[in-house]
Amino acid sequence: MNPIVREHGSAPARIIALHGGPAAAGDIAPVARTLGERWCVLEPYQRGSGGKPLTVATHIRDLDDVIRERCVEHRPVIVGHSWGAMLALAYAARHPEAAASLVLIGCGTFSLDARAMFEERLAARLSPSDRAEIADTERIDSDDRRLAALGQVMTRAYGHDVVAAGLPAERFDSQAHRETWADMLRLQEEGVYPAAFAAVKMPVLMLHGDVDPHPGPRTRDDLKAHMPQLEYRELAQCGHSPWRERHAAKPFFEMLEAWIEAQ
Repeated sequence: MNPIVREHGSAPARIIALHGGPAAAGDIAPVARTLGERWCVLEPYQRGSGGKPLTVATHIRDLDDVIRERCVEHRPVIVGHSWGAMLALAYAARHPEAAASLVLIGCGTFSLDARAMFEERLAARLSPSDRAEIADTERIDSDDRRLAALGQVMTRAYGHDVVAAGLPAERFDSQAHRETWADMLRLQEEGVYPAAFAAVKMPVLMLHGDVDPHPGPRTRDDLKAHMPQLEYRELAQCGHSPWRERHAAKPFFEMLEAWIEAQ
């Protein structure tokens, strides 16, 4: 598996922070660093491409290895952003006793209707300059650099009042992104997800920006049908990555830290 697991704070490990993408390693680092001021946080960089095509099951196994090896004193709180929130759910469905609770930040979609809503909302937000920048990315000859450039545009487009966009992640792997996302879509088409989340009995908190193009209330309803214990909290004046937002960062961290403290 990918050997990189960044550690923030002093052991024992209490929190696992899962990046989005898929394959946008490091995008959740600001959250991991902030939480690391109070707890020990592990930030695994998910497996990259090479060898066999990546699957959701591969990422679940890799995450389980990290938790079994590094979280020996406490069941961790798993905090996932975007795709990382989806991976947290998939992991908890497969290993329902392994984590203390889940936090889903800007969770991705689990139904065709939700994805259609996302595409419509995103299209409405893209400015002419955004569309021009997206078109320019098609002329970049490296898949990974193209994904990085597209990610920079989307960080801005997904946001509301982003303080500093910059690169949304530290490394990009376009092949890993394609393979992992294709497998997640396959599992949804076959009816595996979100139905499998009925096995998730632990507490689940969903934190979602009110102007995130990913439709929070619709995804909440898709998930709550299988996890009635899910708690949904919406952040005002907030896009996809709350810690980047001028108005939402403070209440986001207050809600997140209060949840972790209570576990």
